[in-house]
Amino acid sequence: MTTNSFLQKLGIDVPIILAPMAGGPSTPQLVAAVSNAGGLGSLGSAYSTPEQITEEIRRIRELTKRPFAVNLFAVKYGELPYVDPQPMLELLAEVHRELGIDPPTLPPAPQNPFAKQFEVVLAARPAVFSFTFGMPSKDDLQRARSAGILLIGTATTPDEAQVLADAGVDAIVAQGAEAGSHRSTFIASFECSMVPTLDLVRTIARAVSVPVIASGGLMDGRDVAAALRAGASAVALGTAFLACPESGASEPYKRAILSAKQDTTVMTRAYSGRPARGLKNKWIEKLNERRDLILPFPLQNALTRAMRTAAAKADNADYLSLWAGQGVTRARAMPAGELVRVLMQEAKAAAA
Repeated sequence: MTTNSFLQKLGIDVPIILAPMAGGPSTPQLVAAVSNAGGLGSLGSAYSTPEQITEEIRRIRELTKRPFAVNLFAVKYGELPYVDPQPMLELLAEVHRELGIDPPTLPPAPQNPFAKQFEVVLAARPAVFSFTFGMPSKDDLQRARSAGILLIGTATTPDEAQVLADAGVDAIVAQGAEAGSHRSTFIASFECSMVPTLDLVRTIARAVSVPVIASGGLMDGRDVAAALRAGASAVALGTAFLACPESGASEPYKRAILSAKQDTTVMTRAYSGRPARGLKNKWIEKLNERRDLILPFPLQNALTRAMRTAAAKADNADYLSLWAGQGVTRARAMPAGELVRVLMQEAKAAAA
């Protein structure tokens, strides 16, 4: 499928997709701004309650009549491997004292929210339902199709892309090794699934007939043009939009992104228990030699939430999850709609 026919299928004008950024950066304002500029805004709803998802979709529809996507984690929780939580609680207690908040307590094992979240997404019928960390059931995928919702899955390897293609998705996000935030890996080990973005796009585009969306380290129009030349039908950018005024990223997070003079991103499980790429900071360094203390996802994520919330309020980037891709030094602060237009101008110039 050509880029133009893929854009027509999505109902958008330009091959720019806002990567879903759950946990704060993804706001209705940011989603609508990208959609109104002709791209596809994506609402990252993995950490939201069904009520919050319903309200945010309602708000997006007040701000735009254009298509948008809603994204969820399709991870299977299962039985969590046992890790003694006491050492992590003791380490966190030191940080909580520094931040002036109550000592940490071990939360109950989080329940998988996907089923309830998916029901409200299905009822709302966005143009696109995208997912990561795995695969929804065949029944869920069929229900979305029957509701007229397009499906976009995420792959970090050609094998994952083949599974998604066999399931009948409408497009595949090829998440390269340079990508910020959580790895979407769901078949092989994380270590074996770190394929550079353009290499991954080329390989997947040759292996499947499904349109490929490039994601990972893409920040400007030259990157967009290179991804399209590599065989992508569109690109998804997250870090590039973090510093936009419509982004819900905290002020210390935005400052860290804009002040990055070199790529200090690392892969870490320190905040959530699942590998993710972000700017190195004090919490990551604390756990660098103590990785055995980290609890499995999503328990570690739940346990560090109070620390991250307090750090944002205290304007302290030392204990925030500063998710960012490897192109972070090229981040720009401008309205999201303007950024979409600039990206397309740069891409056209690069292609010429």
